[in-house]
Amino acid sequence: MTRTLAGCILTPDGFVQGKLHLDAHGRIGTIEGEPVSQAQARAGQAPLLLPGFIDLHVHGGGGRDVMEGGAAALEVARRHAQHGTTALLATTMTAPFEDLEAALAGLGDLCRDGAPGAARVLGVHLEGPYINPTRLGAQPGYARPVSLDELRRLAALAPVRLLTLAPEVQGNLDAIEALCAAGYRVQVGHTSGSYDDGVQALARGARGFTHLFNAMTPLHHRAPGMVGAALAHAQYAEIIPDLLHVHPGAIRVALRSIPCLYCVTDSTAATGMPDGEYRLGRQPVTKCLGGVRLADGTLAGSTLTMDRALRNLVDVVGLDLRDASRRVATHAADFLGLTDRGRLQPGAWADVVVLDAALRVRQVILQGEAIHVAHAD
Repeated sequence: MTRTLAGCILTPDGFVQGKLHLDAHGRIGTIEGEPVSQAQARAGQAPLLLPGFIDLHVHGGGGRDVMEGGAAALEVARRHAQHGTTALLATTMTAPFEDLEAALAGLGDLCRDGAPGAARVLGVHLEGPYINPTRLGAQPGYARPVSLDELRRLAALAPVRLLTLAPEVQGNLDAIEALCAAGYRVQVGHTSGSYDDGVQALARGARGFTHLFNAMTPLHHRAPGMVGAALAHAQYAEIIPDLLHVHPGAIRVALRSIPCLYCVTDSTAATGMPDGEYRLGRQPVTKCLGGVRLADGTLAGSTLTMDRALRNLVDVVGLDLRDASRRVATHAADFLGLTDRGRLQPGAWADVVVLDAALRVRQVILQGEAIHVAHAD
């Protein structure tokens, strides 16, 4: 176990140049050092220590897909850990119940026990099937209204932490309060709903929006749509900063409107792999020119990793490093109600990503354990 890390440490109060000491249980013990400005931290020679990244929307990576079950999800978690992601939600596709049941049956042990060298799988994000069939995006055509009985059966297999739904689908809006009372986080997504549908969903307890701007009704000045509801009222929303799903200008709009906008990768099996054919649930997809698409050209998830997301926020969108770190770690932890992840402070899990001056990953610490970083990027 790594006992002490030295460098410029990003704490909730700003950068400190000094040492971060780990206890015997994989948590942060103490942090000592002198405060430095962000400019000093970035200009210096010391490595940058940031909270490990948290990704709440991960379908795959390294040629494997979460819908394949536990062994595949473990490989996905290991691949993303190489890029600084220390915690994630395994994200499913819209599918028949038996496919979801098989996938979650293999995820329960991984969520409970974890595995060496792998990002902690905090639970499951059910991106479907409770979405609108007119806004499938890359989801297969198995959309259906919320079924509390189906959801209980799935949650008995693995912890369902987050689910996406379309509030305009019959019965879905009325189900939100019961879902929230049962402990699920609810997001609005894959929706043809109106501005009013979005506002009502938030009033019932929905807390965020799935991959903002994508697979939802757009903003128009006379019909604000679901995007308008998010920009006007949301505290939280996901966004995919791969620069294909959302233009940098639209990311800046969302940053000015949504206080806790946070990044997700929506990554697929093609992440970290050469161009070619892959699977996204039941869908065949093609990786080419940095993107992943269905045969008709529809974007089908991404090949983004969270270290690249951080660099895009800083280098392209123009955020400072402290704000960008919150968008790839802290806000996602807060969205799930986790106070011991997504921040470097005494008592939190020792999930740390060590970066060089170019913001490239040089070391990753997962709950106090250093993992070997093998990727070239």
